[in-house]
Amino acid sequence: MEPTTRVDEPIWIRSLIGWHIVFWVLLAVTVATSFTEEMSSDRRIAYTGVIVVLAAAYQFVGMPAITSRRRVPSYTYRIILIGCLMVLVALYPQSVFLLFITSGHMWLLSERVREGAAFSVLLVIAVGSGQLWNAGWGWDAFWSTLPWMAVSLVVSLLFGIWIERVITQSEQRAELIEQLQSARHELAEAHHTAGVMAERERMAREIHDTLAQGMTSIVMLAQTAAVELQRGGTDGAAARLAAIEDTARENLAEARALVAAFTPVALSGATLTEVLRRQAERFAAETGVDVQVSLDLPDEEVTALPQGQQVVLLRSAQEALANVRKHAGATQVQIRLGLSDDGVWIEISDDGSGFTPGASDAGFGLAAMRGRVEESGGSVQVESSPGRGTRVQVLIPAEDA
Repeated sequence: MEPTTRVDEPIWIRSLIGWHIVFWVLLAVTVATSFTEEMSSDRRIAYTGVIVVLAAAYQFVGMPAITSRRRVPSYTYRIILIGCLMVLVALYPQSVFLLFITSGHMWLLSERVREGAAFSVLLVIAVGSGQLWNAGWGWDAFWSTLPWMAVSLVVSLLFGIWIERVITQSEQRAELIEQLQSARHELAEAHHTAGVMAERERMAREIHDTLAQGMTSIVMLAQTAAVELQRGGTDGAAARLAAIEDTARENLAEARALVAAFTPVALSGATLTEVLRRQAERFAAETGVDVQVSLDLPDEEVTALPQGQQVVLLRSAQEALANVRKHAGATQVQIRLGLSDDGVWIEISDDGSGFTPGASDAGFGLAAMRGRVEESGGSVQVESSPGRGTRVQVLIPAEDA
């Protein structure tokens, strides 16, 4: 999880610097104006001492408590604050201006509205008591002070409720931001996992369509060469060995291309038409099956096809030929490449033993072909039945061309 930035912090936490500045400014102004008032030396000493106690309490107890929201420091600071302000107002009534900032402290340190209201009442009573003490505790002083105390209490309660709402909303916003960040990281992790799985699947298809088929060809050629050597046919065995070498070299090149994530080696130096015909010739030489390649569109249009489409068409043809080799027992294979209104298509048909398509879908070959084609927005159609051959058609939409 990323560290919390200032933007992610609750707004009341980020605004505390303003509260601190206002407190120290009002305290300094109150001290400065007090020197314009004539006081006895004892009262001056007492007033200065209470100012020092209030400043120390705010610096070492109040400020940390506002941030940490710990109960014991918050209660301790508010009690000290109420006592200090009562004494300051009693010694110098103009100190009442500190009420504007200290009322906010009552609420910043409260966890509930009831708690903030109770401390606000205590603060107003204490300040009023200080004023009454300074005025001599008369009924006239009481009735003149009472309206001011009531107004101060109402303003304090309204201000405190507003502060409580700001704190609550900012905490909810901070929690929401944290949840969104957590969801974003979970989503990014899910995307990464999906990407890894997709890449593994892609590599599995590539290996199946290239290296595995090449190895199958090598095994079949080696077996054929061994039979011919047993029969004394050295010329035929030499041809098979040459074919094994060519296939092994192409497999090695394909493996290097897979590691480097390049385009298939076969398409890097030839057109799709040339590669399909070369694949057909090799397949015929290895299996004895007659393979024909025909184009229903000009060769230059084949060359102009996007590289990604050519790769999908080539891999589909290779997979279809691999299935013919393994299962069909065919004598003829027809590969057709064409262009229609719906897009570019390739069709591979054989006269082999056929199969029931529903029972064959569990095989990796056709599943890999479907996965590759569907990733490019295309579709695969398989038509077959036992004893009547197979036709596989791959269609890539025209809009991807």
